[in-house]
Amino acid sequence: MRVFPLTHKSPNIIPAKKIPASRSKKEALKLLTKARLLDLGRQADEIRQRLHPKGVVTFVIDRNINYTNICIARCKFCAFSRSPRDPDSYVLSRDEIFGKIQELVDEGGTQLLLQGGLHPDLPLNYYEGLLSSIKARFPIHLHAFSPPEIWHFSRLYGLSVKDVIQRLMDAGLDSIPGGGAEILSDRVRKKVSPKKVTSSQWIEVMREAHDLGLNTSATMMFGAGETADDIIAHMFLIKEEQEEALEKGKGKFTAFIPWTYQPKNTALGGTSPTAVDYLKVLALSRIVLDNVPNIQVSWVTQGPKVAQIALSFGANDFGSTMMEENVVASAGAHFRMGKDEIIALIRDAGFHPAQRNTAYKIIKNF
Repeated sequence: MRVFPLTHKSPNIIPAKKIPASRSKKEALKLLTKARLLDLGRQADEIRQRLHPKGVVTFVIDRNINYTNICIARCKFCAFSRSPRDPDSYVLSRDEIFGKIQELVDEGGTQLLLQGGLHPDLPLNYYEGLLSSIKARFPIHLHAFSPPEIWHFSRLYGLSVKDVIQRLMDAGLDSIPGGGAEILSDRVRKKVSPKKVTSSQWIEVMREAHDLGLNTSATMMFGAGETADDIIAHMFLIKEEQEEALEKGKGKFTAFIPWTYQPKNTALGGTSPTAVDYLKVLALSRIVLDNVPNIQVSWVTQGPKVAQIALSFGANDFGSTMMEENVVASAGAHFRMGKDEIIALIRDAGFHPAQRNTAYKIIKNF
């Protein structure tokens, strides 16, 4: 199947200058709940073309290493975490981690996504030593530790969030991934992840990171009991923090990645949002988050064909080759693909594939 961008040679396209920016939550809610899918897609695609006029769709070669699955948060939507007493709980040895990184470097990888659970006992020098030992051995960008992990370190060791981030930066931390956001609505978070950070705490970690000059990404998991209002509130929290970060001119959000809740093997159960739901939320994120440069598809949850279509709904980045992924896979999502398949999918969708680094600088065009 060949997927053609909605805006290519279509006589019904609304010129970019006539598309109003989504300046209010009320307007955004109306778009999400009232707009037709293809109309929403056209608006988002026009904005993508304005921000990325050359039709390039990027991807990064990386690996997601979960250094431990021990976590005291035990969120209801998570099928990955274990308690320290569970027989299949683990903390990876450095040799195991080094072996995985060597495989990544051998494949031309440039980014390591390093995340784990909220482990109750590991000392801070475990994390500092892990980062510094990786940096001493490998020329790799360390995109590591989500806001819940940073906040957990802060409370566990009696340090400020700023001090924790600075110590991790001194050890080799290069940027922070946007995991653990789920929906930034405390009403929902109290139901699905009551032991994890609040919405304001998640934002606080990112604000401190930005103030220290670190770039970050932002995510949103939806379909776990939130309302349309919650989705809008989440996007505007990201938008407002990005406005502040850009004014300061230090770190910032480089990308936004919406993805759908995967219910298999979770305590929460239920069903996952449809592809139509996903495309509407993705398109709206491109319209609302006009100050976040990149919108990334979630082929891990949606599969290759919906990911292709998403490139015509505002997304300009195909994400990661993700040599390894454990968390979403534990909840039943098992899509996998390598670099060559990603390149082919981007090209068949009518775009120009390019490998990037974490800062979204092009490494190689294909």
